[in-house]
Amino acid sequence: MSLKIFEYDKYLLPFEEDLELRMEKYEKKLGELLRDGETLCSFANGHEYFGFHRTASGWVYREWAPAADGMYLTGDMVNWDMTALRMSRIENGVFEVYLEGENALWNGCHVQAIVEKDGQLLRRVPTYINRVEQDKDTYLWCGVIVDEPEYKWQKKSFTPKKDLFIYECHIGMAQEREGIGSYNEFRENILPRIKSLGYNTIQIMAVMEHPYYASFGYQVASFFAASSKYGTPYELKMLVDEAHKMGIAVLLDLVHSHAVGNEGDGLNMFDGTVYQYFHEGGRGDHSAWGTKLFNYDKNEVIHFLLSNLKYWLEEFHFDGFRFDGVTSMIYHDHGLGTAFTEYSKYFSLNTDTEAITYLQLANKLIREVNPKAITIAEDMSAMPGMCLPIEDGGVGFDYRLAMGIPDLWVRYIRERRDEDWNVWQIWAELTSRRPMEKYIGYAESHDQALVGDKTIIFRLCDSEMYSSMSKDSQSYIIERGIALHKLIRLVSLSLGGEGYLNFMGNEFGHPEWIDFPREGNGWSHFYCRRQWHLVDDARLRYKDLNEFDRAMISLATDKRIFRRAPKVLHMEEADQIMNYERGGVVFVLNFNPTRWFDNYLVRVPRAGKYKVILSSDDSSFGGYDRISKEYIYEARKVGKEWVFPIFLPQRCAMCLERIKE
Repeated sequence: MSLKIFEYDKYLLPFEEDLELRMEKYEKKLGELLRDGETLCSFANGHEYFGFHRTASGWVYREWAPAADGMYLTGDMVNWDMTALRMSRIENGVFEVYLEGENALWNGCHVQAIVEKDGQLLRRVPTYINRVEQDKDTYLWCGVIVDEPEYKWQKKSFTPKKDLFIYECHIGMAQEREGIGSYNEFRENILPRIKSLGYNTIQIMAVMEHPYYASFGYQVASFFAASSKYGTPYELKMLVDEAHKMGIAVLLDLVHSHAVGNEGDGLNMFDGTVYQYFHEGGRGDHSAWGTKLFNYDKNEVIHFLLSNLKYWLEEFHFDGFRFDGVTSMIYHDHGLGTAFTEYSKYFSLNTDTEAITYLQLANKLIREVNPKAITIAEDMSAMPGMCLPIEDGGVGFDYRLAMGIPDLWVRYIRERRDEDWNVWQIWAELTSRRPMEKYIGYAESHDQALVGDKTIIFRLCDSEMYSSMSKDSQSYIIERGIALHKLIRLVSLSLGGEGYLNFMGNEFGHPEWIDFPREGNGWSHFYCRRQWHLVDDARLRYKDLNEFDRAMISLATDKRIFRRAPKVLHMEEADQIMNYERGGVVFVLNFNPTRWFDNYLVRVPRAGKYKVILSSDDSSFGGYDRISKEYIYEARKVGKEWVFPIFLPQRCAMCLERIKE
């Protein structure tokens, strides 16, 4: 077997057998799942068979519960008589019941599955249900029948932009009021903000139904249900449709790495056994998260998960997925305590090859359903081939998150004096890539905004933000924080990957942290919202940061900087200056906290006249207008380099382009 992955990375040659095994397991599993002429797309139709569906004369409900002794359906339609509707066992552990009459079930009708096991009747939420609600009196979770008119899509097809500028967001905390926001509020109030900033993709967290709001959506119970916390499935479709009309792609933050451990409202113990969906014993429990772990080798589990992918793509027109917890999936120790310092760590008994096979199948299916779809892997281990085509020996993702970049900024801000920031180290961390793989660069995401951590701006400014963010105030701490916030974001965008991500509100330096309502804070929503009035107030410095973010995204979009790799022009380690080029734009960043330069020699790639097109020192960005955007610089040759002198203030960045003559 000859795989291109070895051409891309010669250091993988000692692990040829492991990578060949990766492909053999993938081909073997495809053979197990598909009959002659069948595709993964035609295989992944569990949601069209299981669950609740209208028939010519009424309704049918089907459920897979192989270990159950019997099953019943209960709900509003039988006044919650647990045994009124007995389900029939058919083949392969499937139960079904037919309900005669067009109105036997109705939109909003509450239902539960009742599983009979060892003489007990167990209340369960149907696994393929499209809507779930919690009873305010009993706190029990119930399925809810969705029988709405079919949504009429205004934008029936959509093609995401080639260069991704991703706005990571959470529907529930996107509003300013203290409470849980809705799909409608997000569509009406937040989408226009995202559009005006220039982001062309949103990545929505916490859509798949999760009982515990404070889990940030990462403990999913009902995989086919759009969270009722924010509204109805119809309203989510309206949101996606509106985003598409604005030219914005919509990615779902997908959780297939684990499931909530709850019994009754999740998959755990649905038919009375752990092993229906999950591994038994220690392998089925995530030690750090307290959640259940899927058995990715079980064909019925693969069928469930692949059907789930197809459902979100087709039913809601999502444009792809960010796969959460990939590192946790692909190692038996979930990447906890393992330092991935050598290639042997990726190919050992610790590697969960079954999970890797599932991820390959998932990427293949997604391409079959929608060839334009986008997939992003959250993998902190840097598993080789994660973002290479499957046929080349890869796992098939389009992008991986550049997860080392936020860690770099946390270390620098927390542990180093400004004078000790090393520009070569910054360059190395931001430009290190697996060969031929694409990355999404980012300075910070939701992970850095949670209680127990801090955003970049809060690490830089801390409590000073409460008193000195007015433009009338004078504060060295705030001045430093704003200057570094702009430099960090610009260098992360321009060097960190072939796409860029920002978490909602961080573009304007949202103060404080995210703290979901919980017992420890009196179930308060005060810190679980976004304070948009701060950025809308022209008297405050938040607006300056917001305007810089808008200008930065505009420049990167217009110049298509992600289409080419960055190139070093010059680095001044002692003076802390970075000078590089990407996509025809020359970047000059001075991280020095005290030194400014009257005649700094900027290196450019070739002869010609140059002009500043973006300066972090503009007054509209909270600067001092010390850099002219009108002045024309003409490069002259000094030795083998083309240079020109320029005034370069401390903690300042500028972008220049060659003027066409």
